Amino acid sequence: MRRTRQRPRLPVVALAAATLLAAVIPVSATAAPPAPVADDGARVVEETRIDDRTIDLKIDTPALPGTAMVRLLVPSGWSKDAQRTWPVLYLLHGCCEPMDYKSWTQFTDVKQFTADKQAIVVMPSAGKIGMYTQWWNYGFSTKPDWPTFHTTELRQILERGYQAGTKRSVAGLSMGGYGAMEYASRFPGMFGAAASYSGAVNVLMPPIPEATQLNMIAQGFFVWGVLWGDPWSQRARWMDHNPYDKVDKLRGTQLYVSSGDGNPGPLENPNAPPSAGAILEGMALGNSKSFTDKLRQNGIPVTADYYGPGTHTWPYWERALKRSWPLLASGMGI
Repeated sequence: MRRTRQRPRLPVVALAAATLLAAVIPVSATAAPPAPVADDGARVVEETRIDDRTIDLKIDTPALPGTAMVRLLVPSGWSKDAQRTWPVLYLLHGCCEPMDYKSWTQFTDVKQFTADKQAIVVMPSAGKIGMYTQWWNYGFSTKPDWPTFHTTELRQILERGYQAGTKRSVAGLSMGGYGAMEYASRFPGMFGAAASYSGAVNVLMPPIPEATQLNMIAQGFFVWGVLWGDPWSQRARWMDHNPYDKVDKLRGTQLYVSSGDGNPGPLENPNAPPSAGAILEGMALGNSKSFTDKLRQNGIPVTADYYGPGTHTWPYWERALKRSWPLLASGMGI
């Protein structure tokens, strides 16, 4: 008599586990949405959620050598799959700051201040002395190209994957104050408002060319002129990167410029030793005034806050952000 071979039975525990998995995992799981990519291939290679509102992005970018970091502060109610977008505020950092893209959240209360603001705050790296510009490098290379990274690649990534809208404002301190006015004048209409806090917005006014070169040497860039060439023999290139020489491009943008006079002010730490902040702020005041004078001579409205005593330090920039917020919010349509 021929026996019928029986199929082996699964152990009871394995059978129960298989049944449970079948109930929990759908047969055809929905794939995660693709990561946003800029037109030139720039993309997020790492996303870190620091807390409920803070997101750090590492972006692989053709515009720069390697990768660059960006910190986002997202508003309440934000999510990647929201059925709406939010306006954007770019906050730019200053020269030679080791904290780079983290500096605004490290040294100010921007996170608390914007907790009830319906805008995405974008704080990108700009290198230690990137100058928010495309470097000349004597014609051998256009890298780093910070404007492409900030205003094209990052903008497209945020609009395609992080619910960023098309209403924007830009603000920055010191080198970032220059960056705010440079971007607003280089890309007219991209930003509804621009604010400079203690910025060098007239880069051809002495001693800014010399100070810029000294800063570059201090950061390890020893070849004179790699940024925009020589400021005198190649003056046209410097003028092309000088907001002071492009004020007419700022017509229609809401503008805010502030600076102290370098003397100790009400926000100083009385126990702090003397620093270069006094000298730098005195330079920023004269530089900023030359810029606002040029704007007014050309009939271009500007809000100027020359608040007297105050040095080149974070407490004054934190206050400047708050004072300029109504103008920046208006530029974002909120």
